Amino acid sequence: MQESKSVLGTLCSNYDFFFDAEKKIADCILERKEEVIDMTVAELAQASGTSDATVSRFCRRCGFKGFHHLKITLTRELAEGQGNGIQAYNDIDRADLGQALQNILANKVEELKQTVAMMDVNNLERILRALEHARVVEFVAVGNTIPVAMDAAYKFNQVGILATAGPVIETQMSYAFNLQKEDVVVVLSNSGYSKRLLTLIRGAKENGATVIAITNNPDSPIALASDYHIITATREKLLMDDFCFSRVSVTAVVEMLYLLIAANKKDAYKIQMRNEMAIADDKIKE
Repeated sequence: MQESKSVLGTLCSNYDFFFDAEKKIADCILERKEEVIDMTVAELAQASGTSDATVSRFCRRCGFKGFHHLKITLTRELAEGQGNGIQAYNDIDRADLGQALQNILANKVEELKQTVAMMDVNNLERILRALEHARVVEFVAVGNTIPVAMDAAYKFNQVGILATAGPVIETQMSYAFNLQKEDVVVVLSNSGYSKRLLTLIRGAKENGATVIAITNNPDSPIALASDYHIITATREKLLMDDFCFSRVSVTAVVEMLYLLIAANKKDAYKIQMRNEMAIADDKIKE
């Protein structure tokens, strides 16, 4: 486990894959995080309706050495949030819009901070080089992550890197199956468990294409099948129990890659200006 790993982020990212007893422990930590840091294993087991052994196994499954390690990490995580003057709460109450907005903001800020904290700069540099030297880059996704993939392709084309993305998974898949060893596929998947994207990855790799995955879960099938992986943090479980909706972290990672490549590409500005000039007449003039 990386020292920068987030307890809350880990629970949110993996929640849907926990067993029922593990979900009880996760719920208890998410709902009573300030109290949990002062609990013993036995107290957390009692509070969550589980057993001491289940709590210990749960902590190890989440990548911590034990409950003590989880508590230390959680304590540091909560302290860092308070030190930045932004306290993250779970409540969204229309009766207090001001506080609700602050709660949403605090959780979104923490997602971005944790995403950056989990980045390995050496791994990131290798990813940037793969993208810069690719003949073509295909961004792929399913569901409500497709707009992020299409925006990524637009951005990369603007700095002179030939990129593509599409709204139909079958089209994405057939394109990926024709990629070669000079090409790169960037797979955007929150959970990392999409069967269709996993099939796409295997097809692309058969011809030697490089695969970069951006997911919430480093142990997911998509992450493990890829050549490179970037972990994104999520705290959406704190705000809405039953739905996965947030694409803030993956969008931010795409923008980071775009900006880092643009800053290092000598002709990026010239290519961007050419694109801007091409659509200038379409803009309403005051």
